[in-house]
Amino acid sequence: MEWLFKEYEDLKLNELYDLLKLRATVFVVEQSCVYLDLDGKDSKATHLMGYKNNKLIAYSRIFAPGVIEKNYARIGRIVTYKKYRGKGIGYNLVQKSIGFCKESFGKNVIKISAQVYLKKFYNQFGFVEKGRTYMEDGIPHFAMYFNHRQ
Repeated sequence: MEWLFKEYEDLKLNELYDLLKLRATVFVVEQSCVYLDLDGKDSKATHLMGYKNNKLIAYSRIFAPGVIEKNYARIGRIVTYKKYRGKGIGYNLVQKSIGFCKESFGKNVIKISAQVYLKKFYNQFGFVEKGRTYMEDGIPHFAMYFNHRQ
């Protein structure tokens, strides 16, 4: 696996196309969820892309504290193609996303909006759910927080 962190302005056109295709394939088609993925936030994010044999198969986007929410770093659009799940790639993706946040933003709390069925997956990294379950694009979610001091 090759992992690349890139700022929006450093993305090549084909990289942007590939990450948007991956997000649409999973979040729109696979999950049968009609929503506007192009939310205007990609230009403010650091993009983590995971490649296997020169093909993008895993992705997340990361926001510094103050960009999306005042007090939290944010990790979102955490995704891998279906055929690569269960092989540790998603685990590595989340680890690398957290590592980037620690290195870049210090001990700021990290927040994610997690699909409820992935609770145990995120718990293994130290994320803890807080607040009520809410519907986001027709799928139950809750906020989860990673506190470095836990």
